[in-house]
Amino acid sequence: MAIEVHPAIVKSLHWSSEDQTRAFAEALAQQVKKQVHSAGPELNASIHLRGDLGVGKTTFVRYFLKALGVEGRIKSPTYAVVEPYTVNDSDAQPSNTISIWHFDFYRFNDPDEWEEAGFREIFASPGLKLVEWPDKAGQHLPSADLVVAIELTADDERRVSVQALTPAGARLVNA
Repeated sequence: MAIEVHPAIVKSLHWSSEDQTRAFAEALAQQVKKQVHSAGPELNASIHLRGDLGVGKTTFVRYFLKALGVEGRIKSPTYAVVEPYTVNDSDAQPSNTISIWHFDFYRFNDPDEWEEAGFREIFASPGLKLVEWPDKAGQHLPSADLVVAIELTADDERRVSVQALTPAGARLVNA
């Protein structure tokens, strides 16, 4: 069986306002919806969010989840480590339900906590995984399909790098 090698695709963005954060989150959510519409509930993708504390990772995720159709309050998983969501793609025939997990590993003191928490099963199952502070899970965490790295600039704006590491990630970035 041949292994598909895919060169990383990198896009650089600049967000000077929260409106631009929201616009990117909504555009990316539309691409995820297209993938769910075509792949159905079997979609299995992982988006890693990198950046210092307070740079806007959770803000981005909130806009992203709202654009996917998550209703109600979207909590930061900083203390709970993971917050699960379910979204129904009512445009699909028959309608598809996708599972979404928002992880925040900021409070991990040891990468083995990922294994001890039993997250291997979640990452092996279909759905979308959004991961803040992925480095804290070390080698246990499966590779990302897409990495969104946010950096705060001296003038309080965001420099953003979006990197697709797999064909699934490339479909999200290229569309």
